[in-house]
Amino acid sequence: MTYVIAQPCVDIKDRACVDECPVDCIYEGKRMLYIHPDECVDCGACEPVCPVEAIFYEDDTPPEWKDYYDANVNFFDDLGSPGGAAKLGVIDKDHPMIDALPPQNQE
Repeated sequence: MTYVIAQPCVDIKDRACVDECPVDCIYEGKRMLYIHPDECVDCGACEPVCPVEAIFYEDDTPPEWKDYYDANVNFFDDLGSPGGAAKLGVIDKDHPMIDALPPQNQE
Protein backbone atom coordinates (compact mmCIF):
# COMPACT_ATOMS: atom_id res chain seq x y z
CA MET A 1 0.00 0.00 0.00
CA THR A 2 1.05 3.56 -0.56
CA TYR A 3 -0.14 7.12 -0.68
CA VAL A 4 -1.43 8.67 -3.90
CA ILE A 5 -1.36 12.24 -5.16
CA ALA A 6 -4.54 13.10 -7.08
CA GLN A 7 -6.09 15.81 -9.28
CA PRO A 8 -5.99 18.75 -6.84
CA CYS A 9 -2.18 18.81 -7.20
CA VAL A 10 -2.25 19.26 -10.99
CA ASP A 11 -0.81 22.66 -11.90
CA ILE A 12 -0.46 23.57 -8.18
CA LYS A 13 2.61 21.64 -6.93
CA ASP A 14 2.76 23.32 -3.52
CA ARG A 15 5.64 21.04 -2.38
CA ALA A 16 4.80 21.15 1.36
CA CYS A 17 4.56 17.37 1.13
CA VAL A 18 8.07 17.15 -0.34
CA ASP A 19 9.47 19.11 2.61
CA GLU A 20 7.68 16.80 5.06
CA CYS A 21 8.57 13.44 3.46
CA PRO A 22 11.27 11.68 5.52
CA VAL A 23 12.29 9.30 2.70
CA ASP A 24 12.34 11.70 -0.29
CA CYS A 25 9.85 9.63 -2.30
CA ILE A 26 7.77 12.49 -3.75
CA TYR A 27 8.96 13.33 -7.25
CA GLU A 28 8.10 16.42 -9.27
CA GLY A 29 6.81 16.11 -12.81
CA LYS A 30 5.99 19.00 -15.13
CA ARG A 31 2.43 19.50 -13.86
CA MET A 32 2.10 17.53 -10.62
CA LEU A 33 3.91 15.62 -7.92
CA TYR A 34 4.06 11.81 -7.76
CA ILE A 35 4.67 9.41 -4.87
CA HIS A 36 6.95 6.49 -5.70
CA PRO A 37 5.01 3.41 -4.52
CA ASP A 38 8.12 1.33 -3.77
CA GLU A 39 9.96 4.08 -1.89
CA CYS A 40 7.01 5.31 0.21
CA VAL A 41 7.09 3.94 3.77
CA ASP A 42 3.42 4.76 4.43
CA CYS A 43 4.23 7.15 7.27
CA GLY A 44 1.47 9.57 6.25
CA ALA A 45 3.48 12.71 7.00
CA CYS A 46 2.65 14.18 3.59
CA GLU A 47 -1.14 13.94 3.81
CA PRO A 48 -1.96 16.51 6.52
CA VAL A 49 0.41 19.19 5.15
CA CYS A 50 -1.06 19.23 1.64
CA PRO A 51 -2.92 22.57 1.37
CA VAL A 52 -5.13 21.38 -1.49
CA GLU A 53 -5.93 17.96 0.04
CA ALA A 54 -4.56 16.03 -2.93
CA ILE A 55 -2.92 13.17 -1.00
CA PHE A 56 -4.80 10.03 -0.01
CA TYR A 57 -3.96 6.63 1.36
CA GLU A 58 -4.40 4.28 -1.60
CA ASP A 59 -7.60 2.67 -0.27
CA ASP A 60 -9.06 6.06 0.69
CA THR A 61 -8.68 7.75 -2.70
CA PRO A 62 -12.07 9.16 -3.76
CA PRO A 63 -13.71 7.14 -6.55
CA GLU A 64 -13.43 9.97 -9.08
CA TRP A 65 -9.64 9.96 -8.62
CA LYS A 66 -8.96 6.19 -8.49
CA ASP A 67 -7.04 6.43 -11.81
CA TYR A 68 -4.43 8.56 -10.06
CA TYR A 69 -3.09 5.44 -8.36
CA ASP A 70 -2.06 4.09 -11.78
CA ALA A 71 -0.74 7.52 -12.79
CA ASN A 72 1.50 7.61 -9.70
CA VAL A 73 2.74 4.04 -10.26
CA ASN A 74 3.18 4.24 -14.04
CA PHE A 75 5.00 7.59 -13.86
CA PHE A 76 8.00 5.56 -12.68
CA ASP A 77 7.89 2.89 -15.42
CA ASP A 78 10.94 4.23 -17.22
CA LEU A 79 12.59 5.77 -14.14
CA GLY A 80 12.66 2.66 -11.98
CA SER A 81 13.47 3.37 -8.36
CA PRO A 82 15.94 6.29 -8.34
CA GLY A 83 16.24 6.18 -4.55
CA GLY A 84 15.35 9.79 -3.85
CA ALA A 85 13.68 12.69 -5.58
CA ALA A 86 16.06 15.48 -4.52
CA LYS A 87 18.88 14.32 -6.77
CA LEU A 88 16.63 14.31 -9.85
CA GLY A 89 14.94 17.68 -9.51
CA VAL A 90 11.99 18.37 -11.81
CA ILE A 91 11.40 15.50 -14.22
CA ASP A 92 10.46 16.82 -17.65
CA LYS A 93 7.38 14.64 -18.11
CA ASP A 94 4.03 13.66 -16.67
CA HIS A 95 1.84 10.61 -16.89
CA PRO A 96 -0.17 10.71 -20.18
CA MET A 97 -3.42 11.13 -18.22
CA ILE A 98 -2.02 14.33 -16.67
CA ASP A 99 -0.67 15.55 -20.01
CA ALA A 100 -4.17 15.22 -21.46
CA LEU A 101 -5.85 17.36 -18.76
CA PRO A 102 -6.74 20.96 -19.57
CA PRO A 103 -5.03 23.60 -17.40
CA GLN A 104 -6.41 23.39 -13.88
CA ASN A 105 -7.97 26.30 -12.05
CA GLN A 106 -5.45 27.78 -9.61
CA GLU A 107 -7.80 29.45 -7.15
